Amino acid sequence: MNPTDPTSSGNEQRQQVARIADAVRRRVLEHTLKHNGGYLSQACSSAELLATLYLRIMRLGPSQAPLTPRPFAGVPAADNPHAFTGADYNGPKAPDLDRFIFSPVHYALVLYSLLIELGRLGPDALDAFNRDGSTVELIGAEHSPGHEVTAGSLAQAISQAGGIALARRLRGEPGRVWVFMSDGEFQEGQTWEAFAALTHHRIGNLGVYIDANAQQCDGAMDEVSTIEPLAERLRAFGAEVHEVDGHDSDALTAAAEGFGNGDRPLAVIARTDPCRGIERMRERAPKLHYVRFKSDAEFKAYEQLLYKMRAQEASANAASHTASSQTTLGHTG
Repeated sequence: MNPTDPTSSGNEQRQQVARIADAVRRRVLEHTLKHNGGYLSQACSSAELLATLYLRIMRLGPSQAPLTPRPFAGVPAADNPHAFTGADYNGPKAPDLDRFIFSPVHYALVLYSLLIELGRLGPDALDAFNRDGSTVELIGAEHSPGHEVTAGSLAQAISQAGGIALARRLRGEPGRVWVFMSDGEFQEGQTWEAFAALTHHRIGNLGVYIDANAQQCDGAMDEVSTIEPLAERLRAFGAEVHEVDGHDSDALTAAAEGFGNGDRPLAVIARTDPCRGIERMRERAPKLHYVRFKSDAEFKAYEQLLYKMRAQEASANAASHTASSQTTLGHTG
């Protein structure tokens, strides 16, 4: 059900996640340069996490949506039969397949880039980014590719996902519900109310992956409003909690092994680096939330970095193609 071949080795899966993550960062940097602004640190922190979810953890079918994003057809309403969600980019809804709920919708560009790299969106999909009438929005909504619900204000998605998971359990569906969240959402009371409800109703088919990059709009989270010790707090609410390196695909995958048959929600705290892969961004710390270039010199420095990333990506793709060809020859020889 996933793009990753289930017969491939762990090393091959790790390499695929790494290639996709690097390509996502490169694509988001391209877009940030093109528009002189973008949520770049979010790509740095979450690229491996989201790639691992799609490639190694979630059971998704092939995309049911067009490669070219559809124009906005209006909000969902009883008198609007043309309204749609972006969930069909994650495959069909079926009892045995998983559902994906994307909570921090300011990460939308990261998700669009990932969907392009996975072939679920067309390579030119970002041409419609943030244009009037487009569903490829700066801040994603329920009609945006890969999104199933409108999640902002932050922390609303976990509550909606809990309702979906409960409904699936009542129907006897084996498919799970996965939620991607940012750590800043744990400053919201609704998040904790949702976890209290999940554990009270023994919702064991809902898993949450948290991009814990320790950054928010106003700077470092521990200087704005700390959420730590997050793992202990979630355990106190009754969740099954794992704390892992958010750039380690194997660790991210292992945290979900066997999940879906218990009676507790899963929370995986993925500790991440908001400058991963783009070291120059550390010069901006602690204000990393949104990147807008301050001078021509800074713009050119990031442009040079983009050229380097493109060259590295081309080299890695060529090496991967060569290795794949050699493996094929070995199997047929």
